[in-house]
Amino acid sequence: MWMMFRVVPIMWRAVRPSKVVDMPAVVNSFWMRKGFEGLTFFGQILTPSEETAKLFKVSPAMKNHEMIHLRQAQSCGDSWLRFYLLYIWYWLRALPANRKMKHGAYLLNPFEMEAYRHMNNLNYLANHEATEWRQFAKMKLRDRLAIYRGNVPITSL
Repeated sequence: MWMMFRVVPIMWRAVRPSKVVDMPAVVNSFWMRKGFEGLTFFGQILTPSEETAKLFKVSPAMKNHEMIHLRQAQSCGDSWLRFYLLYIWYWLRALPANRKMKHGAYLLNPFEMEAYRHMNNLNYLANHEATEWRQFAKMKLRDRLAIYRGNVPITSL
């Protein structure tokens, strides 16, 4: 139960996204849902276990995914609050997708779509501003679902 309150100091000491250079992985099993490996939280990566936290040090793709979220927060007016409000808004709007696929609201969230799409491209952040999520946000949910399933090529983004 005490794990629930370990996020308060993280929030209290948080700096603007543009001031974050690297995000350390910290263990907090209370806020992590089963099956998820990391969560960007005010400039740190919350993980469910110490083993998973170690993975972020050896897996560049996992770390890149979370660093894309950092850059997305920078593109949201350099505000963690605005990033999280938008994230929750898009997650709520995508809730109907949960009827069609497991974790649909999460996977069809525009922020996650961009992060998953580019997590293996370790040069993505050096060459892009991580604002592709805005293009996904403009799409209808069914179009995002078609892209996720691979039924539509994404050449225009």
